[in-house]
Amino acid sequence: MNMEQINIYLEELISLIGLTGDSVSIVRYVILVIASFLLAWLAGWACHRFLVPLVQKVTRRTDAKWDDVIFNERVLQSACQIIPAIVIWSLLPLVFFEYPKVEDVVGRLTAIYFTVMTVRTVITVIDSLKNLEGERRTAKLQYLYTVTSVLKILMIFIAVIVVVAIIINKNPSTLFAGLGAASAILMLAFQDTIKGLVAGIRLTSNDMLHIGDWITVPSAGANGKVEEISLTMVKVRNFDNTIVTVTPQMLVDGAFQNWQGMMENEGRKQVRKVYYDFRSLTIGDDGIANITKFRQHVEQWLKENPKVIGEKNPLVRQAEAAQAGCCVEFIFWLKAQNAVDFEHDTSDIMEYIFAKGGDFGLRIYQQFPEQ
Repeated sequence: MNMEQINIYLEELISLIGLTGDSVSIVRYVILVIASFLLAWLAGWACHRFLVPLVQKVTRRTDAKWDDVIFNERVLQSACQIIPAIVIWSLLPLVFFEYPKVEDVVGRLTAIYFTVMTVRTVITVIDSLKNLEGERRTAKLQYLYTVTSVLKILMIFIAVIVVVAIIINKNPSTLFAGLGAASAILMLAFQDTIKGLVAGIRLTSNDMLHIGDWITVPSAGANGKVEEISLTMVKVRNFDNTIVTVTPQMLVDGAFQNWQGMMENEGRKQVRKVYYDFRSLTIGDDGIANITKFRQHVEQWLKENPKVIGEKNPLVRQAEAAQAGCCVEFIFWLKAQNAVDFEHDTSDIMEYIFAKGGDFGLRIYQQFPEQ
């Protein structure tokens, strides 16, 4: 049945209820409009009701994770909202053939809706890629995340141009060509984004930073775990649960310390120095200096200490002497990696060393205030 037959059939039905003259065509037109929007709504409802569960059922049966992420419920629900626009667009010539101006207005509105919802769906897909990451994002995934962030901005920009072109009834390519003259202004407006992109690529390509890394940035007061890395911002949760945000540009141009290598390896290295008064050094009956016996004792004690990794060979050595006294350096690896246990274990060990020196006749050098 073609459109002419549909019109004749509707006019006959309308005539049966007693309408005649111009009112017949008006009622017919209203019925067609209502029927078109009803079909569009029905198509969208069917997509939500049947297609979304079907796709999700298929993706759940596969072993791959990417299809569960890309075809998640948010993405599919957003895609279903495009269907009504397609239906309306298809029915425009059939419904509004007698009213070209109305067809033009409704067509533009439909095109704008289609553009916005399509971009929204693609952005939802891009955002869903975050679910692919684990606690610690790999360098390749972080690089993809940075690129997709740029892609989101680019798509929004293109969508704005397309919408403007639809409103003013111009070819979008004409507007894009005109942007060449305004490129300097655009570069200025998006300079932070561009710098962030370049810095983000440098961070990821050199494998400098990942989600879950523990970093310290002294200039920004950041000392904690990286929770989020975006195009223009790195979010760090400090050990006291405060949130600090720094820019990728700051990390690349400045200095920051990544403790992840230490966290992934066994133990944390500690190096401490203690200065002993030269006047307390003596030679024993066996010809060995008391400080030598002290070094040997502490070194053996560190190897047997359950808080120290003995396999890494703790070292107690004579360092360069100074005006502050005879310097002894203590080098050992602690098993504790978190900050609290590490500091407590270090304190326990150093307090023993401070106290044990007296058993060997050693005095720690200290200056007394003038009376």
